[in-house]
Amino acid sequence: MSMKIESNSFQNGAEIPQKYGYKKDNINPNLIIKDVPTSAKSLVVIMDDPDAMGAVGKIWVHWVVWNIDPSTKEIQENSVPSNSIQGKTDFGENAYGGPAPPDKEHTYIFKLYALDDKLNLEESSTKSQVEKAMEKHVIAESKLEGRYAP
Repeated sequence: MSMKIESNSFQNGAEIPQKYGYKKDNINPNLIIKDVPTSAKSLVVIMDDPDAMGAVGKIWVHWVVWNIDPSTKEIQENSVPSNSIQGKTDFGENAYGGPAPPDKEHTYIFKLYALDDKLNLEESSTKSQVEKAMEKHVIAESKLEGRYAP
């Protein structure tokens, strides 16, 4: 049984509704988490835009959340799981930053990781710091992709 991340807000590979965009309501979509390994001690969600590489020269980080309780089944729209920590995005904020493609339609990826430990990181930690801390602790992962056009 493999862990899954899904959404009631959009289907995998489909268009992300405009209200989730950075220049619109800028709220996170609902995320549904299934089949987390029983050995998981925490979850991590990272949302990024690999298509930004062509526009701004790097993968743009939109959301970094860690130490999510592994019993979490759903992250409600416009919410952050209790007792979890949000890191710094490429918008310079410790919060969700919705899709904001500067040029054309981009693909956004929500990555879910189950870890065998909690992460001991400061709130303003970046995606790269979280990924470094996660090394050797990932026991399962899944992803959800959506498209968004300006």
